[in-house]
Amino acid sequence: MTYPIALTIAGSDSGGGAGIQADLKSFSALGVYGASVITAITAQNTRTVAAVESVSPGMVAAQIDAVFGDLDIRAVKIGMVGGPERIAAVADRLKVFQEAGPFPIVLDPVMVAKSGDALLPDQAVAALRDCLIPLATVLTPNLPEAARLLDLAPADTPEAMQEQGQALLALGATHVLVKGGHASGDICTDLLIGPQPLALSAPRQNTRNTHGTGCSLSSAIAAGLAQGMDVAEAVTRAHRWLQGAIAAADDLSVGLGHGPVHHFHALWGQS
Repeated sequence: MTYPIALTIAGSDSGGGAGIQADLKSFSALGVYGASVITAITAQNTRTVAAVESVSPGMVAAQIDAVFGDLDIRAVKIGMVGGPERIAAVADRLKVFQEAGPFPIVLDPVMVAKSGDALLPDQAVAALRDCLIPLATVLTPNLPEAARLLDLAPADTPEAMQEQGQALLALGATHVLVKGGHASGDICTDLLIGPQPLALSAPRQNTRNTHGTGCSLSSAIAAGLAQGMDVAEAVTRAHRWLQGAIAAADDLSVGLGHGPVHHFHALWGQS
């Protein structure tokens, strides 16, 4: 059997709950082989991001060239990229390989860690908007990220979520998944805006162990696209899978802060 290959372009989380590590776990949990391009190294755990060291734009580009030069990449997930130079390098190399054969791209505009630490400098927001959003098959902002990309206050109603999603769509993405986890209320609703619109709701789960949820959801969507699903199918399965990963998160008991979700909730513990 040949398994599809997906690529994650993101930063490393030394605590293993988010970033590259969460992406590769998500790919594996859903039956996809994962390759990676590391954009930054973080000294990070469930409580804090103690230090961040960026990889040079040239090394980022070299990793992308190496992976695409040998592997049959079926989908790409982009997470934490960092400054404008690395954003430009990623966009440049992906455009080159898109010309050789198109592939879907899921862009998670990572800006702030679960601990509250900033992961995207202010000067990089415009570069992300101009260089990467137009390449995105699916853009997956949470409410604060959507607001920062648009220079607006975070949406506080379903109508405002829809309006901000449409505004992000106008920046060039094919679909926008506006995630409602930061909203108030007992029900969380994500809105998929674009050619295949969807509203996906789930009860808010009582756990502090949600580190890496954004990374994991976007990677799960990329896994579905790599397997040949359309956007609505990939988003629906990813949403359902992530709800299971959050529900089982407390079983892991990793760290003293915001622990990770349980990526392998459907596999661990089975005989």
